[in-house]
Amino acid sequence: MKLSDYAKKAGISYRTAWRWWKQGNLTGHQLPSGTIIITSSITSGAIEDNLKPDLIACIYARVSSAQNKDDLERQAERLKDYAIARGYKIHKIVKEIGSGLNDNRKQLAKILVDPNYNILIVEHKDRLARFGTNYIEILLKELNKKVEIVNQSEDKTDELMEDLIAIITSFCSRMYGLRRSKRKTEKIIAELKSHGQ
Repeated sequence: MKLSDYAKKAGISYRTAWRWWKQGNLTGHQLPSGTIIITSSITSGAIEDNLKPDLIACIYARVSSAQNKDDLERQAERLKDYAIARGYKIHKIVKEIGSGLNDNRKQLAKILVDPNYNILIVEHKDRLARFGTNYIEILLKELNKKVEIVNQSEDKTDELMEDLIAIITSFCSRMYGLRRSKRKTEKIIAELKSHGQ
């Protein structure tokens, strides 16, 4: 069937189907006229002949604030399309709102210890975490899991600026706290010296 017909039957956009074709995730051939003929079968919107039951994916989508909730939904949908195209069985789709600098994200913590999948799919590396993604990958590798990053290019300039401001604010707070701590320590030492004489 034509790629356009395949897209309609699968319930996806033509653009998504074309991307899957370009990535080599669909079986078929291209006619000299440029028309793409797909031979992959579809049943109930799923690509049955591409399913790999031993590959079970957990999808993790994240945005930094509630203002980006629409983007969160679109991100999750893109990742779902990607997982289907790759032939993965989807265990769970997890959506979270929180900063990539926050190391206490409850949803991420839950899926890191979830034993029911073997591939963690994220759209961009920074969706997983701004820093320390290598440690997460090492941890998951020990659990016989892997992280699959769909898009290796960097994005989200606005969120990078928010992160930079958060880092500077945190740094300034700590510097101020260190000065207060140092003065308090000096005061304690002075008190001890005065009582010791």
